[in-house]
Amino acid sequence: MKPLFLNPPTYEDFDGGAGARYQASREVTSFWYPTWLCFPAGMIDGSRVVDAPVQRFDLDACLAIAADYDMVVMYTSTPTLSLDIETARRIKERKPAMVTVLTGPHVTVLPEESLRQGEGVIDIVCRGEFDYTTKELCEGREWEKIDGISFWKDGVIHHTPDRPPIQDLDALPFVAPVYKRDLPIAEYVIPHFKNPYVSIYSSRGCPSKCIYCLWPQTFSGRAMRTRSPQNVYEEVKWIVDNIPEMRELSFDDDTFTADRRHAREVAAKLKPLGISWTINARANCDYETLKIMREAGLRHVVVGYETGNEQILKNIKKGVTKEQAIEFTRNCKKLGLSVHGAFIMGLPGETRDTIRETIEFAKALDLNSIQASLASPYPGTEFWDLCRQEGWIASDAYIDDTGHQMCVINYPHLSNAEIFNAVEEFYDKFYFRPKFILRTVMKMITDGEERRKRLKEGKQYLEYMKKRKAAGHSC
Repeated sequence: MKPLFLNPPTYEDFDGGAGARYQASREVTSFWYPTWLCFPAGMIDGSRVVDAPVQRFDLDACLAIAADYDMVVMYTSTPTLSLDIETARRIKERKPAMVTVLTGPHVTVLPEESLRQGEGVIDIVCRGEFDYTTKELCEGREWEKIDGISFWKDGVIHHTPDRPPIQDLDALPFVAPVYKRDLPIAEYVIPHFKNPYVSIYSSRGCPSKCIYCLWPQTFSGRAMRTRSPQNVYEEVKWIVDNIPEMRELSFDDDTFTADRRHAREVAAKLKPLGISWTINARANCDYETLKIMREAGLRHVVVGYETGNEQILKNIKKGVTKEQAIEFTRNCKKLGLSVHGAFIMGLPGETRDTIRETIEFAKALDLNSIQASLASPYPGTEFWDLCRQEGWIASDAYIDDTGHQMCVINYPHLSNAEIFNAVEEFYDKFYFRPKFILRTVMKMITDGEERRKRLKEGKQYLEYMKKRKAAGHSC
């Protein structure tokens, strides 16, 4: 079978594909690469990857493309499952023989429920990593003999044995050639990266125990598996030679620094290339490892601080203390590394006081940029189980009718409206500080390219606020 790997159409500027950890439209447009779809696509002749939100393909355009394929593999999520099933329904109506497959964390955790919700429309659910699973499906193997799938047969749902996580990551194809073949590189933008950027993984899985984090608990696992540094180097060298417009490389591993020896070895391989690169790091990485990476071209780190409250850090099993986070940030500044801090409003133990504490903590760290997200308990996570047990989930609508994130958590002492409003308060108090404004203005004056970027982001934000106001939302 010839497969189409599809990030289905959803909402305008919706970042929900096979690479996004939070499925939502954002205040300023952000798009992650659909990396998970590109691995199997690189193994199968005649495949194609379509990222509908990024490529601005509506449902009709996707239906027309799908008509030329025998199987459609869609990456779905908890917020978009119903929409994605409807897309599959429309594809089936046009081409009844099409084999429809859903992948992703949600269907991995709830395969039977997902198949029942899509009865008559969804043929197969792939559980866990689906690289070799989809390859075997396309080779025509009997479904009963393919590990890691759930499917309908004779009106009954069948589950084959789980497929073990892939250990030899070097055996997988490079994803970058699939990006170049199928995707508009220039349209993938993350505001705090140098753009255009290209994103790859050097590992899968994360050993940390954070209760809210989706992928390690549902999909990639808590055992970290790494590519050899030489294999990573070879893909990066291919990118440098074949995607010359790239201004920055992003390692979107769950936690690039979880294996510090591997991080140092990859850095040593990359150093001769002289490129700028970014990573996801934990705020307990040591100074020497940061220094080695910095000297090899590391420019920017994305760090999940989550909260400024010590007890909440314990509640979520973060495994990092405030003191460690402060020391890590101090080391980054000493080395001249840019830091983007990720925070979450509404984690267990959150109060009005802890919200203020977190905002003050972020201001004191004086990071280069931040993002504030709403706590979202996804099925399959320890956070989800806790919220259900305590009765904290007030809604199953993770996004509104424009694709923007909604707060589904409602604590007895803190409402979902208060948590939702805390995000905007966080942004206002962080970004409208005189110190931050002065620093930003000085940078705009001295860097013409940065000035143009900031102006573009400002215009995007104004348009976003106009849309929200027109839709009756509070600004």
